Formats: sequence, C-alpha cells, structure tokens
Amino acid sequence: MRVHAYEHVAAELREAILRGDLPAGSRLPRHADLAQRYGVSEIVIRKAIDDLKGQGLIETRGRGGTIVRERPPVRRISMDRYLADAGPQTVPQTSFTRDAGIGWSEYRLDKAYQWISADPRLADLFAVEPGTGVLERRFVFYANGLPSQMSRSCLLADDVAGTAVADPKNEPWPGGNIAQLRTLNIEVDEIVEETTARMPDAQESTALDIGSGIPVFSIVRRTLSQGRVVEVADPIVIPCDRAIRVDRIVLKPEPEQRQPN
Repeated sequence: MRVHAYEHVAAELREAILRGDLPAGSRLPRHADLAQRYGVSEIVIRKAIDDLKGQGLIETRGRGGTIVRERPPVRRISMDRYLADAGPQTVPQTSFTRDAGIGWSEYRLDKAYQWISADPRLADLFAVEPGTGVLERRFVFYANGLPSQMSRSCLLADDVAGTAVADPKNEPWPGGNIAQLRTLNIEVDEIVEETTARMPDAQESTALDIGSGIPVFSIVRRTLSQGRVVEVADPIVIPCDRAIRVDRIVLKPEPEQRQPN
C-alpha cells in the first residue's frame, strides 16, 4: 500500500505530539522549515498540517502560527456510571463527574430550558401521543473548563411542571436525573442506551470544540420506572477522541451437576 509523502510527514508529527516532544501550546516550525527538514514541498506540508487539524491535534491561530492543541483527558463511559447517581450522595457527584474524575467545584453545566410539544420521534421514544407536553433541557458539560459532552434531555410535563426539577437554577443537581426523579417519588429501575458513531454537526463541533475529522458517540437514552419511560436523552454527544465506550457482562456459571454414585 502506497504511503503519500504528506501522510508520512503527518504521521511523524503526530508521533512527536503524542510523545510530548511537541507539548500542548507549542508552535510548529514554519512550513518552509518543515519542508526543508522532510525534503518535500510546502504543498505537501500544508496537506500534512490539514490532516493533523482534522485529527484535532493542532490549530491555526492567525499570526500566532500553528499550535499544538490541549489534549483533554479520555473518559471511560459504561452503563455502571449511573450507579453514582443511584447511590447515596455522600459527596456531590453525578455520573459525568465520576467518569471525568473531577470534583464538584471543577464541574460546570451550561443549560437552556423550554417547554415543547413532543414530535413523532420524541413521542415514540416516550411511548406517548405526539403533542404531549415535554420539558426540553439542553446541556453542555464542562470538566476543568473544557467542554466534554452535550445532551438534550427531556422530561414529561405532567411529571415535572411546577416542581424544583423544572427550574434551571437548581442545575447542576447532585445525583442527576435519578435524584431529581426520586424527589417526585419516581424511582428509576431501568436505563436503556443505544450508541452510534457519526460525524458532528456544526453546532456540536462549535460547542465541543471538535476537530473537523473527529466523529462523536451519539447516545439515545431512555430512563424507565416500572416500565414507564420518564426521561429521554436524544442525543447525548461525546467526542470519540475523549472517551472509550466500555461494555461489560458477567455470565453466571451453571452450578456443577453432581454425578450419581
């Protein structure tokens, strides 16, 4: 398989960045200097730089030149993250702060609330009639000042209208959705998630500062209580270069059969 010159240059620069030889905030050499170092044209160097930008490793800051981007920490996301919300809140936390490994003071949540009528897709996810009243909440989650996740989380108006859960001033709420619903005497007993990978749209790329070539995990979550869907997140968006999806299953072995004497 033929490797183009720009791919070779991009691979070497990428390794230098990942090794720390080019740390976050450092400036790459000028195009002319890189061309001389690798014995290629500046056109090849520009293609290599564009490739690294697409991977989210570098950015151009006008007259500041080409800078190595800060690399956010990688989170491990699994279904058991919701145990942080379901358990006792000895210290304020949510599934997000647990996964991100941050304390409450390092957590920031941008939010926007509005009352809407469920469209056919949202109604299907809730198993209600289209037009049913819904509280739509849009969140952007920050860890240590860096945007790491965004979501559109919806609750049924009949459950939350006129309650503290419907007031954005109460966010972030320790224990997240599970703790909120518990204050309404709704006990969550099941959470179902469907995950796909796709490219981000323009709004997601801007809000999460995603490189042009980085896909995202797009998660649709349904939260249930006694078989009734009480919360829908459609979607939860997490950049794929900042998270590892972990799925775990424990298979209980069959008890050994005693052999007859």
